[in-house]
Amino acid sequence: MTTSRHADRLGPRRAFLQFGLSTVGGLSLPGMLRLRAESPRGRGGSPKSVIMVWQPGGCSHVDTYDPKPEATVDYRGPFQTIATKVPGLRFTELLPRQAAIADRLTVLRSMSQTAGGHPAGSMQMLSGDMDTQDKPKPRLPDWMCVSNRLLSERGPRANPLPRYVGINPPLGYNGPAYLGDAWRPFVVAGDPSAPSFTVPNLGLGSAAEEDRLRRRIGIRGQFDSLERTIGRRLEMEALDAFEAQALELLTSREARHAFDLTREDDATRDRYGRNAWGQQLLMARRLVEAGVDIVTTELSGPLCGRTGVWDDHAVDHHVFEALRFRAAAYDNAVAALIEDIHDRGLADRVLVVVTGEFGRTPKISYGPSTGAGNASGPAGTIQPGRDHWPQAFSNIWAGGGIEPGRVIGATDKRGEQVVERRCTAQDFLATIYHHLGIDAARVTIPDLSGRPTALVDHGRPIAELVG
Repeated sequence: MTTSRHADRLGPRRAFLQFGLSTVGGLSLPGMLRLRAESPRGRGGSPKSVIMVWQPGGCSHVDTYDPKPEATVDYRGPFQTIATKVPGLRFTELLPRQAAIADRLTVLRSMSQTAGGHPAGSMQMLSGDMDTQDKPKPRLPDWMCVSNRLLSERGPRANPLPRYVGINPPLGYNGPAYLGDAWRPFVVAGDPSAPSFTVPNLGLGSAAEEDRLRRRIGIRGQFDSLERTIGRRLEMEALDAFEAQALELLTSREARHAFDLTREDDATRDRYGRNAWGQQLLMARRLVEAGVDIVTTELSGPLCGRTGVWDDHAVDHHVFEALRFRAAAYDNAVAALIEDIHDRGLADRVLVVVTGEFGRTPKISYGPSTGAGNASGPAGTIQPGRDHWPQAFSNIWAGGGIEPGRVIGATDKRGEQVVERRCTAQDFLATIYHHLGIDAARVTIPDLSGRPTALVDHGRPIAELVG
């Protein structure tokens, strides 16, 4: 509602909604709005899913998937290279488990975009906004929210789970923009490896709690007369739908089980890693198996080092200590996810993408640390770093029906520039949309003024990554 008068009239209704659900299950009105993706519309669902694993700040490509052992010491870094399961393909020693399953993934070494800042770089990769200037909030909706809306328009499904779930998702520089908050993810926050971890708003503790909630929902009929006082009747009807969907999620055993990592055996949880990243990716696998269409998860926090991100400037981290510090958790979690996608019969249906907004400068820089911590020396310590590098970087792809065990593209002898098969952020997005059955070249969505807006202005699905 756009006026204070309308807002006042909604006051009792909002109070009821919060009382009827939040006080029992913890689900607020914004939580219900996020479930709009489940509202019944159209003619069917999507058989495909995407898991995107995001490396906020950007991973050094020359220290992981695109090593340059013949470069001079001011470029190549200290890490040795190791053979992978694919003849001729080498990673650095930081990634032994991924090297052992390289025949189940594809490395794209020729990713390139044009924005050097974290906000603009993230927006290019996730929404296709080609503006190189950083902005405080996104101008365009990201591919996750767009897909959430478009897939929801295909119609209802019996599955009570949301279509789009973010497990500690990358929300800092992205979101639904003009699509509205209804298309945001159902967010799971916290450390899934912690013994006390729970997912709020999923399942009730007992049959008595469920009965009490249903009785409170029944009180809703007493407020029907409010609709006659509010001009925007469709919004009220939508609130009713959100409430019903929230109730379904709250009381669904299927939904509760999908998020419940204790239903996995100890060996599987160990294989992913008994840490936040490992359990995030294990939960992602469980969710796509249960029918969630889109799962995003960000590998950030204490496992990254002092600053909690992959932004390995010398002032923040000793770049090589930071890479070593996070390597085992990262390597194990990603390798286990890719193994499971293949071993559990999901490789045609589920696409896994691991990327950040850009790479890091191939040439090593040096500067004084701004503070001591994991992977950083005491303040003033001169240490090596790598800075932002959007011109050329790597990401990895698995599943999605694509042919694995390949390398796409190449960079020069220092890893500075793409010299073969340059792929853009628009190509990246078109590839993901294609997997979900969305033709980014033809499908449009209306902006705030109602004008049809293209999903990508340029770019096409990367042929080698189309199953």
